[in-house]
Amino acid sequence: MNQLWILSILYSLIATGQYANRAGKVQNKLGIIAGSGPLPLRLVKACQESSKPYFVVAIAGEAELKDFNNKECILIEIGKLSQTINALKKAKCSEVVMAGPVKRPSLNALKLDLRAIKLLTKFATVKNHGDDALLRILVNELETEGFKVVGADEILGQGVIAKPGIMGKHAPNKFALDDISLGLNVAKTLGLLDIGQSVVIQQKVVIGVEAVEGTDSLLHRCSKLMKEGEPGVLVKVKKPGQEHRTDLPTIGINTVRMSIKANLSGIAVLSENTLIIDYYAVINEANAYGLFIYGQTDN
Repeated sequence: MNQLWILSILYSLIATGQYANRAGKVQNKLGIIAGSGPLPLRLVKACQESSKPYFVVAIAGEAELKDFNNKECILIEIGKLSQTINALKKAKCSEVVMAGPVKRPSLNALKLDLRAIKLLTKFATVKNHGDDALLRILVNELETEGFKVVGADEILGQGVIAKPGIMGKHAPNKFALDDISLGLNVAKTLGLLDIGQSVVIQQKVVIGVEAVEGTDSLLHRCSKLMKEGEPGVLVKVKKPGQEHRTDLPTIGINTVRMSIKANLSGIAVLSENTLIIDYYAVINEANAYGLFIYGQTDN
């Protein structure tokens, strides 16, 4: 009888997407909706290290099944919302995280299912048609289905969150601090319009702003526009009122390398509101090339 009781408890946990790790702590199974970039793989690694069960929905054209090297993975085209939700339910996921940027396809290229069409109909009625507005509607749709939507920082922990002040060996000089101040104001103003998170400033002049192309493309574009004299800075901040769980500003090794190629003096982010993927590798790379990484407090 005792054995039957234990088996019934285990079955109940599996059916609800709850599992126990080696320490005996019950863990909810995580569904990772994976776009491009290093963040989805970093989340998988964190799950493996903590024995947290997970399942990956890789978005076709952004992520590939071979990247994850795991049976707990499925490739789904963007716009197949019902298939995504059904896959997460079949995998017994109770938590969902959205990770990595996804390029907006043209409407002609989209193959939407009925549920995605209904979601976009809701999107058409909102004031701003930026990424944050769309992601909020998607979060609400997932929560309606009973999933708990979590932020990547909740899985990765505080070790990847940007700290206040200087995070490496190098500090911004007076000119860089002036550019950072301007960049914060510009980025927040753009954020109110749900446009982008990043700007490049040099000598108190806006060199470029991020739109749909992403931070790496912004840096590539700005590398051809820099003037002589004091180098510029990249400023990347969370949009005012942004949905924290879905699109927290993120920098990584590639951000540092692109900033070096663009001949910038450093990168400024909002402390406590930015993810730094592979934190120590990023800081070491910046240190090696004389780039500062600076966490501005959000006043």
